[in-house]
Amino acid sequence: MQGRLDSLIEGLQNVRDLDALQTEIKDLRALFDVEHVTYHSVNGTEHGYAATTYSLDWSDQYFSEDYARIDPVVQGCFRRFHPVDWRRLDWSGKVARDFMGEARANGVGNQGFSIPIRGPSGQFALFTISDARTDSAWEKFTEAHTRDLILAAHFINQRALEIERGSDEARLQSLSPREIDVCTLLAMGYSRAQAAGSLQISEHTLRVYVESARFKLGATNTIHAVAKALTMGLLVV
Repeated sequence: MQGRLDSLIEGLQNVRDLDALQTEIKDLRALFDVEHVTYHSVNGTEHGYAATTYSLDWSDQYFSEDYARIDPVVQGCFRRFHPVDWRRLDWSGKVARDFMGEARANGVGNQGFSIPIRGPSGQFALFTISDARTDSAWEKFTEAHTRDLILAAHFINQRALEIERGSDEARLQSLSPREIDVCTLLAMGYSRAQAAGSLQISEHTLRVYVESARFKLGATNTIHAVAKALTMGLLVV
């Protein structure tokens, strides 16, 4: 397995477009011997992008109906950093159950394992395998291959970013004067309520500025955003 995976990762360096990346996804399916493999860049481009072995009909339906907004896998992984077994997600709601029923009807499979990926400038993507193994067989399989799957996810995402953007480096964006004001006060130790009061804005408005700054800086949370802004010399404290 390791030798074949190393060879596949090396071959990724020769991929020059997203169509060729689709071929690599098919090779990964054969390598891991699963029914489906998917790389889904949820917000990497304006409309998202996926390289997948799912049927063309299901892929077209997923994007045309904007299923990412209701997909429990996307929503659940967005709040996590570690690999997620689909069985651990919340499928109790009617919308979630209906969605999974439709997915299975299109051959998605009853088992799934997704790896959340966070790239530069707030990029979020998923690398997923799915199959029809039993619960016990699936658990043994994912435990045995988690490391290799994480490695494959990282290199697929890196290559996709290089194809989409020309580089996997973050494109630095300047903060607005108000975003700088908010981050500066937070860096000085102000609470959100205190910062909002000082700027004479509501806490809701302050939260909007914080989230905008976080997205521009590619930060995972408020503390990370403030730290990055300080490191980049955007704040004077």
